[in-house]
Amino acid sequence: MLKLHQIFFLNFLAIFLGTLLISSLVAYLSIKTTTIDENKIQLQKQISLLQMQLPFVKNLNTFATNIHKISELRVTIISDTGLVLAESNKDKKKMDNHRSRPEVMDAAIHEYGFIIRYSDTIKTDFLYVAKKLNFKDKPIFFRLSVSLKSVMEEFYSLWFRLAIVFSIFVLISLVMAYKLSKKIRHDIMQLTEYLREISEKNYKAIIKPEYFSEFLYIALTLKNLAKKLHNRDKQKRKYTARLRLINKQRNDILSAISHEFKNPIASIQGYAETLVDDPNTSEKIRMRFLNKIMQNSKKITSMIDRLSLSVKLENEDLKIKETSFDIAELAQEVIMNLGKKYKNRQIYFSGESYKIQADKTMIETVVINLIDNAMKYSQEDVTVSIMNNKLMVLDKGMGIAQTELDKITSKFYRVQKNTWDNSMGLGLAIVTYVLKLHDTSLIIESKEGEGSIFAFDLNSMKK
Repeated sequence: MLKLHQIFFLNFLAIFLGTLLISSLVAYLSIKTTTIDENKIQLQKQISLLQMQLPFVKNLNTFATNIHKISELRVTIISDTGLVLAESNKDKKKMDNHRSRPEVMDAAIHEYGFIIRYSDTIKTDFLYVAKKLNFKDKPIFFRLSVSLKSVMEEFYSLWFRLAIVFSIFVLISLVMAYKLSKKIRHDIMQLTEYLREISEKNYKAIIKPEYFSEFLYIALTLKNLAKKLHNRDKQKRKYTARLRLINKQRNDILSAISHEFKNPIASIQGYAETLVDDPNTSEKIRMRFLNKIMQNSKKITSMIDRLSLSVKLENEDLKIKETSFDIAELAQEVIMNLGKKYKNRQIYFSGESYKIQADKTMIETVVINLIDNAMKYSQEDVTVSIMNNKLMVLDKGMGIAQTELDKITSKFYRVQKNTWDNSMGLGLAIVTYVLKLHDTSLIIESKEGEGSIFAFDLNSMKK
């Protein structure tokens, strides 16, 4: 495979040779045409001068020979019938009849007759100019001819000069091509080395093309590409780490879900087996067992419903059905219902009536989750308050570490050090989804060992 400087030189040589050939041809044709035109004019002038001497000529052969000696022109004098009367260069007796020669025939009609014809004797082209004159009251054709050999001699001289110039130019071009190729190879090596560094993920490699702006543009493009590859590689690592974290979290939550489902299912199975194995069980015990079976069935149903709700919220399959209601009344209803679940605990409420425009069922789910979480994750009483356009749930539990605050609202996330299950890690995720649909968000403030505050702004829902 040819190198760059070789390709450059060969292409240049081909172009130059082609140019030289075309210019030589043009020069040859130009010189030949110019020479012919000049010789035509000169021969016409010579014939005009010789015409003035004809009245004083006694011998045509002598006249023709003398003219040839002086001017080196070939002189031929032809009779009206075509017979050669005098010839300066050949034996007239051996010459054919010239009446049919084109220049003679043309001179019979026009003032002058012209023709260029190749001479087999002298092996070169001749220019013939003939004119019809009178000699001793008889018509004759006076013809002068000159060799065009000088045209080729001038052309060869010009070509030789061009060849010398060409040789010098080729030598200079060869040196320049070599130097240019050396510079190109340097810049290409820079690009090649840079690409190798990128292939090895060294995105901080340096590239410095020194000679050509085109290579500089390529270098800038490669730097941008390297930057994009670096960013994409970082994103890929982050995405991979995120996938690992998600997989770990999902494995943990699947384990938690499996554990949570096992308890109610085991209870249902145990109570059912007892009832089947002992048909004589008293009616009181039978009813208590059946109630336990119903409670555990409802617990499984509730867990499944929460999973389904979280998926629908995440996929935005649920639409808000806004109504106007008093969130203070809603919070007190939730407190009353949860009070039946936590009979030995107190849930306090403070605040005044506060009308909002929102999806009542969804907001009720939010309030239930926040209060239920506070009750489960603390041993002290819980306070629900509405103030400063916020609904807040305060507990005095163990609190949440700062490193966990940004994670606890993630789906399936569970704080590892706590024994509680955060309802399979869905409660706060559901709260976050619902509040987002209502153009607000969950606010969490917590200190370890002191308690937590879960709140959300009501301004976006204010009627």
